[in-house]
Amino acid sequence: MAARTVTARAFAAAGAVAVLVAGLGACSSAEEDKDPDHRSFALRGSTLTVDADDSALEIVAADGNTSGEIDVTRWFKGSVALGSDPEVTWSMDGDRLKLRTHCSGLVADCATKHRVEVPRGIAVTVKTDDGSVQARGFRDALDIRTADGSVRVSDTTGPLALHSDDGSLRAKVSSPRVAASTEDGSVRLELGAVPDLVETRSDDGSVTVDLPRATYKVSADSDDGSVHVSVPRDDASSHVVTARTRDGKVTVRTAN
Repeated sequence: MAARTVTARAFAAAGAVAVLVAGLGACSSAEEDKDPDHRSFALRGSTLTVDADDSALEIVAADGNTSGEIDVTRWFKGSVALGSDPEVTWSMDGDRLKLRTHCSGLVADCATKHRVEVPRGIAVTVKTDDGSVQARGFRDALDIRTADGSVRVSDTTGPLALHSDDGSLRAKVSSPRVAASTEDGSVRLELGAVPDLVETRSDDGSVTVDLPRATYKVSADSDDGSVHVSVPRDDASSHVVTARTRDGKVTVRTAN
């Protein structure tokens, strides 16, 4: 009788969990938050580090921001059926903006997004453990690193460095120097101005570099894939392009 009682309780618990999971339905989306939170943080100096985890990020260089402050908008949607209530926090320590999402439990479903608006004249470094990053409008140095997520950059003319442990990289910029590397994902760069230096690498994915018409010193290779270089080449050129992948196609071409 005791064995039957334990078994019955186990089935009941499993059934309760199944009901809770079914009740959550589709995964949460931060865009469902129609009343996002806003906060401004004072920044002293000319550098900013955005330190985030488990959040999609949008980093914007804002022309209209003359206050010298960092303006942050936060969207959050989530629930924890079996565990502690979810919590999102933000804080500034010196030049480091720390964004955190705490969402754990047996049945947890949370999604967070932050938009960070940065005044002109600020060099920005972004470090995130889990989440995609979009950035635009930068004239100063921009360095983005994510452990798990894609990176998209546009309308940027400052020096650019991108890295993802697991995610694709896309940039449509006019930066003089670009470094882009990913361990698992493709790389696609579109340069609107002739660069001084472009360095691209993927351990597992294709690499494509579109360049303005000019003569370049090019080094391109793939351990397992085709290599196609169609830009004019000259080993004495001061415009240097490196494109490498271990597994995938490499293309370096003149933009149409």
